[in-house]
Amino acid sequence: MSWLTRVRNSLPFAPRRETPDNLWVKCPSCNEMLFTKEYEDNLSVCPRCNYHGRIGADARLNQLMDEGYELLPAPEVQEDPLKFRDSKRYTERLKQARAKNPHPDAFTAAVGTIVGQKAVVGVQDFMFMGGSMGMAVGAAFVAGAERALEEKCGFIVVTAAGGARMQEGILSLMQMPRATVMTRRLREAGLPYIVVLTDPTTGGVTASYAMLGDVHIAEPGALIGFAGQRVIQETIREQLPDGFQRAEYLHAHGMVDMVVPRRDLRTTLSTLLGYMQPAKAA
Repeated sequence: MSWLTRVRNSLPFAPRRETPDNLWVKCPSCNEMLFTKEYEDNLSVCPRCNYHGRIGADARLNQLMDEGYELLPAPEVQEDPLKFRDSKRYTERLKQARAKNPHPDAFTAAVGTIVGQKAVVGVQDFMFMGGSMGMAVGAAFVAGAERALEEKCGFIVVTAAGGARMQEGILSLMQMPRATVMTRRLREAGLPYIVVLTDPTTGGVTASYAMLGDVHIAEPGALIGFAGQRVIQETIREQLPDGFQRAEYLHAHGMVDMVVPRRDLRTTLSTLLGYMQPAKAA
């Protein structure tokens, strides 16, 4: 035993204070260290630089909807229809994703009210396999739209996705026309379909239901596009402008109707529903 160890053991040091691991969160944009509670109380928006952080489905529903909303049951679909395997089996990837998330797949829908206005709200969760669109996501979208048709109310979808789910191949791509048909049915019924584009919304989701809304709202700074910026740049052999594919750039060029901070999103959606709902459903 060294002399340092003997001295250390003999001195009456106070016990080490345990600090919770989740006490602080680092802003991905400005790198500022924030108290987790302060960050969450501000709706997961950095109070220093206004960076809008990614949030899960439950947090999103709680922020947007009035208390007492009802979660719609997750549709049952065939899992791993292609028996897909890369470095891991697809079933293993699903199991790992479900262990980290409260819902069985990337799309969760609920029916309730937003500041008194009835609506069905579907939320895509990027934390579940990058919010990728597979059969379960497509089925949940269809179920949400069908419930909106039954309730004669608006359907609001909050998107966040990296595109189609590669492990389901062509079956994932088939969800694009399925969702498109449902948006057409909502339009024919005179019911509002509102899309809230959050960071990131890309790939097949952008190429289908994310850009078919009656109104498109984007959160500040959200990445929105089909192909990645690097792919586009290499294809057209030109330097892309600053802020390309960001919410503010798309708003300036007519791709989205408005950019709304998260703190104002709930009241904005309620106002839109009040204008757009059929009179008998308002």
